[in-house]
Amino acid sequence: MREHPDFLPEYGFVAVVDDRVVGNIMYARSKLIDENGFTLTTLTFGPVSVLPQYQRKGIGSALIRHTIKKAVSDNYKAIVIEGHPHNYCVHGFKCSKDFSVSDSEGKYPYSLLVLELEKGSLQGRQWRYYPSEVYQIDTKAAKVFDNTFPKKKKEYKYTQELFSISSRAFVGE
Repeated sequence: MREHPDFLPEYGFVAVVDDRVVGNIMYARSKLIDENGFTLTTLTFGPVSVLPQYQRKGIGSALIRHTIKKAVSDNYKAIVIEGHPHNYCVHGFKCSKDFSVSDSEGKYPYSLLVLELEKGSLQGRQWRYYPSEVYQIDTKAAKVFDNTFPKKKKEYKYTQELFSISSRAFVGE
C-alpha cells in the first residue's frame, strides 16, 4: 500500500502505549464523480487496526477522530469508506444513499459510508464512488507477504460474517 501513488503518508498514524505500537490507520485518495463528470477527490481509510488486547479502549476511535480533524483542516470535502455501520456511524458516517453516493455500478451498498466534512458539499448531485486501486488486493502477493511473518493459528470471529453479509447487502428505496 505504501508504494502506491494514492497512499497518503501524511494520514498514516500509529497509536503507542508504553513504547509499543498498538494500532494504526492508513489512508488513500479516492474519488467521487458526478453525473456531469466532475471529479471530487475524497479520502478513504483502511486499514484501521488495533491489537486485540487493546481493542474497546478507544484507540481506534482516537485514530479516526484525529484523522478526521486533519482532513477538515486540509479542506477535504468527504471521507468515503466501506465498513460495517455499527463501527463508524458513531463517528458521524452515514449511509451513502443519504448523500446520493453510489458505487461505480450505481448501487448503494449497505457498507458504503460517507462522512461529509463540509456541510452541503455533496448536495444536489448524483455521485459514484471510485476507491483507489490500492485496495485491489493481489492475493498471490499478499500470501507471499504473509509468509514473511511467523505462522499464527487462523481464528474465526463472528464479526467476519457480519461484515461479509453487510458488504453484500444493498440499500433500497
